[in-house]
Amino acid sequence: MNPDYAEKQAGPVLVVLSGGQDSATCLFWAKQQFTGPIHTITFDYGQRHLVELECAEKLSKKAGAEAHALIPVSSLSALSSNALTHKDVAVAGYGGMNGLPSTFVPGRNAIFLTLATAYAIPKGIKNIVIGTCQTDYSGYPDCRDEFIKSIQHALTLAMGSPVKIYTPLMFMTKAQTFRLADKLGVLEEVVKNSHTCYEGDHENLHAWGYGCAVCPACELRQKGYEAFLEGR
Repeated sequence: MNPDYAEKQAGPVLVVLSGGQDSATCLFWAKQQFTGPIHTITFDYGQRHLVELECAEKLSKKAGAEAHALIPVSSLSALSSNALTHKDVAVAGYGGMNGLPSTFVPGRNAIFLTLATAYAIPKGIKNIVIGTCQTDYSGYPDCRDEFIKSIQHALTLAMGSPVKIYTPLMFMTKAQTFRLADKLGVLEEVVKNSHTCYEGDHENLHAWGYGCAVCPACELRQKGYEAFLEGR
């Protein structure tokens, strides 16, 4: 989906805000794109990088969101063994479910979008923004455009009310995501106030943001930032 629209979108919007680079960029994109108030929702699913929850709350306040909801989803860590919810699983591994990366959390985006819609509809919010991206999706099947379109249809049927899911980063590389943040005038905000590192390192600040600089998330973010600078 092209993030540049000829006209702003009417009505309030709910941003699924993890606190990472992608969702932070989507938050500020939504602030400029929608005419109504912004709401944000974050999920605590027992992730090892819990610092992202703090980042999400701070980002929500900085963007002037009308409300920020933190929803516990502890069942995700009980359903499967993966690197994001179990510290004994290496973050750089493969060969788990269907050979997917060890950081893949089965059902995560399906559950998040279902809960986000259940939160939004009673409040009269029919627009939902999420930072999924299939260009740099690391092999996660629930980050594909095909999945988003299918669950949008399913949730519209389930709620008896139309739901529109926006994925402004779907076909962007990490470099293009940094470029969008720069275009929105929030590059420094995204770099310094979002968190992507799987290891939860929020002490070491690099030019591209906080992180261990070793895990797959940090490597992707660093390479994306370097490519962004080269293309400036």
